[in-house]
Amino acid sequence: MPNTGIVKYHVKLKFEVDGIVEKADIIGAIFGQTEGLLGPEMNLNELQKVSKVGRIEVNVDTKSNTTKGDALLPMSTDISTAALISAAIESIDKVGPFQGKFLLVGIDDIRAIKKKVIVDRAKKIIQEWATKTISEGEEMLRDVYDASKPGKLTSFGKAQLACGTGVFESPVIILVEGRADVINLLRAGFDNSIAIEGAKIDETITNLTSGRKVIAFLDGDRAADLILKELQGLVKIDKVLRAPSGKEVEECTPLEITEILKEVIEPTVEQYEPPVQHQKSVKKSKPYESNNSAYQEPSNSNNADKLSDDPQITSAVKEVYPQINETLEAMILDNSMQVLLKVPVSEIIKRLDSLEGARFLVMDGIITQRLIDAAYRAGIEYVVGHRMAELKKSPEITVRTFDQIGIGN
Repeated sequence: MPNTGIVKYHVKLKFEVDGIVEKADIIGAIFGQTEGLLGPEMNLNELQKVSKVGRIEVNVDTKSNTTKGDALLPMSTDISTAALISAAIESIDKVGPFQGKFLLVGIDDIRAIKKKVIVDRAKKIIQEWATKTISEGEEMLRDVYDASKPGKLTSFGKAQLACGTGVFESPVIILVEGRADVINLLRAGFDNSIAIEGAKIDETITNLTSGRKVIAFLDGDRAADLILKELQGLVKIDKVLRAPSGKEVEECTPLEITEILKEVIEPTVEQYEPPVQHQKSVKKSKPYESNNSAYQEPSNSNNADKLSDDPQITSAVKEVYPQINETLEAMILDNSMQVLLKVPVSEIIKRLDSLEGARFLVMDGIITQRLIDAAYRAGIEYVVGHRMAELKKSPEITVRTFDQIGIGN
């Protein structure tokens, strides 16, 4: 059909002829036996000249001296003209010398079909757009969520293995099985883990662990046994640790992770940890080595017994505790026991540098030496948390756990 014509309808017919004929015979019968039936303006030859009828397509199948097949006429006339021509073709009773019969199968409205195609395509476009938009939104939320966790999630090497930022500098590397394990260790305060991502160990792991202390921390299942064998053949492992039997590392709580790893490595960032039992006596720290005379060993009045003599402090801590327990957050109070700031544990040190009037710090996490140093610079006099790391240097600050003041037992 010439390009100037716009097909509106497809007239579909089937035919049967009592003899052997070819396509040309069928087309000849359609043109010849409809000529003059409906007037000169309805002749198919004339309609083709003005692009109202396109090229007639015919398929034939010959069997046992019988020819069957179908024909299709593309038309750009109105529906009434298409119906008249269809009826005229149905009146054909001979093809060459043989008896024949034509029957209309149907008239398809091409515009309706196009409309359906357009609508279906539009639906697909909307669906793809919506999926992309949702994915982008989820990715944005994930980025915000990852940024709020203690430590940061990143990747390492050509294989882009998930890891904590601590693997780039830490003398100790913790090998775990997957990305979810790395994230869980970050929650527990360990930012020096990297995922091996499957039983086939990437050369990235071999290169990264060279010259460092290596801890393998694997799931408590059979699959981890196979991974360990593969690891031991490629990497010098100093210590093998496992999650509880039948449990995966990503399912462990921060407390479980800390308990498993505490013998070989200390947490690298401030973390959340539920209350644990401690001895009532507190080890006396060595004098703080500094040229600043304000840093000195705490006096005997700075021990746990003093807290029982200061009900105002104890009462304030007990009031704040329910608001920060199991939240990974901390509260900073002034001399009047008024809350100056509530902040995620991972941001304490950064926020202390610019805070004025701070005197008391109550935190849902572990008290580290780095935190104590920052607290001293900010004028903090008293710090309480769930647990204390080994404090090699101790400024003139009262440091206690919730257990030691009778909370969390």
